[in-house]
Amino acid sequence: MQRIPALILGALLSSVCASGQDDKSAVTYQELYDEPYATNKLFIGFQPLYAEVFATNTNAGFGVHADYYHEDKADFHAQIRLPYVSNFFDFNRDLAIKNSDVTLTPQVYTYIELAGTYHIRDIETTGKTKMTLYKADYRGNNWAARVPLQTDVPAKLRTIMGARIGTVSWRSTVNINQVLERQGLTNADIANEGDEGLPTTIVNPDTHVQEEFNIFTNMYSTSIFAGGSIARFRNVAVDFDEYEDAMDDNLVTYYVDVMIAPSIRVNPVTYDDQSYSTRAIRKNPLGVRAGVDGKFNRTLSWAYGGEVGYRPGLSGCGFYAMFRLSFPVFGTNLENKVESFEK
Repeated sequence: MQRIPALILGALLSSVCASGQDDKSAVTYQELYDEPYATNKLFIGFQPLYAEVFATNTNAGFGVHADYYHEDKADFHAQIRLPYVSNFFDFNRDLAIKNSDVTLTPQVYTYIELAGTYHIRDIETTGKTKMTLYKADYRGNNWAARVPLQTDVPAKLRTIMGARIGTVSWRSTVNINQVLERQGLTNADIANEGDEGLPTTIVNPDTHVQEEFNIFTNMYSTSIFAGGSIARFRNVAVDFDEYEDAMDDNLVTYYVDVMIAPSIRVNPVTYDDQSYSTRAIRKNPLGVRAGVDGKFNRTLSWAYGGEVGYRPGLSGCGFYAMFRLSFPVFGTNLENKVESFEK
């Protein structure tokens, strides 16, 4: 057991020694380009995985998104997200398929968003960016044992302040038992034309034991949103004399939106060939969110994004947090012209 601290200490000393072998003298470089306005105009990405913790219906799956930048005036965004299957991962639809005691065709969770941003202010400033110094012979364990050296390189920064507007439409299977509990209601509040509420228990035909009566239905929400964003674009590359070329082409946007839903529909519940109204369920038409969207100015790359907020829908069931990864992401500047010169 006494050898373990010695081994750990030896590993730490090796790492420090390896990093100490790097030449920490000033580095020289040649700027290849520094053009934050010379970025791709169109990005199309596939999301192999997104994950959303949502009080109405936790879900995960895949998606497709696109971003288009129109000159320096505006940009536009579109996306759609779907679960792969009910058990990966559409939580309430999976529960409804397995446990529902009412007649229902569970709705696949579907999310669609369209947005546009007007560039109120688009400015360029001069600053610095950090770049990691890397050599080809640093590969493998040699790189893992080092503390990477970094240096500051002058770089232009493009900052876009924008006003956003758009629309979001989503649909989902809803666990009504969960909603009733959060809103302080009971099954008796889901009533038919004769004011007869749904039962609270049902006898399991296999075990002959009374169990909770499981209620599910489908809901649909359409909202509009308006907000603001700040985008920070860099597009710089340098050629270091003693190290590999390095670049910073990160395009990141931060945004905050206020949402309002003019349409929130919760389908009636069908049981024993009768329709039971869901009018007693309270709805919340207002919401808010904050998020980040990042990508890189390359022909083939990856992207990331995340949001947290309160989505318009059912009262007490609007909180959500979402994270998504995109790969591959294809970028193009939509230019097909080349220069020509007379002989």
